[in-house]
Amino acid sequence: MTIMPHKFKGIYTAKKGKNIVLCTKNLTPGRKVYGEDLFKEGKDEYREWDPTRSKLGAALVKGVSQIGIYPGSKVLYLGASTGTTSSHVSDIVGEEGFVFALDFAPRTTRQLMYLCEVRNNMSPIIADARHPETYHQYVTMVDAVFQDIAQRNQAEIFIKNCNAFLKPGGFGILAIKARSVDVGKKPKQIFAEVRAYLEKNTTIVDYRELEPFERDHCIFVCKKK
Repeated sequence: MTIMPHKFKGIYTAKKGKNIVLCTKNLTPGRKVYGEDLFKEGKDEYREWDPTRSKLGAALVKGVSQIGIYPGSKVLYLGASTGTTSSHVSDIVGEEGFVFALDFAPRTTRQLMYLCEVRNNMSPIIADARHPETYHQYVTMVDAVFQDIAQRNQAEIFIKNCNAFLKPGGFGILAIKARSVDVGKKPKQIFAEVRAYLEKNTTIVDYRELEPFERDHCIFVCKKK
């Protein structure tokens, strides 16, 4: 197995058969999170990052130019669910970084809490992302905000949390699920409307539609002014 550094620190690529796959160095060797393959090279273990199960992973495969998440970063992850992608973010930031992993659904947060018990750089927060004032005492200022929440007002929730917790010059990554915003509009129309809203509040540095990994989804990468 040949592991190569990705252009972003904390992310790697591995040759798997004839394919090149994304991976992160496993912070908890021997443990899987969602059935992903594990690779060994020397003393280190790496976890394959499946882009069909992770919108951030899909954006990386689509060639996104910036994510603003590095070793040592503090990250607020909104919509952490069972921890599929947030566990990879935990790998990236490493022991010197930290992930505030927030979700609202009791079923998924139970699994998220188990994950955080074995990862010292993750803390579960059971809260509604629409109301950052209810969890401000549990979150520090962060270097990056990632949001993957299937609600109608996704963009407004994102900006509210960036205003509350993101450091000046920090990066926000917003995954938009068009059908959760408005099933009556075409996805490209929704993406354009979200772009216009974000441009009033942030600087957009990249945008990627996530086909074929996620239908009717896109990612915006923004920088706080």
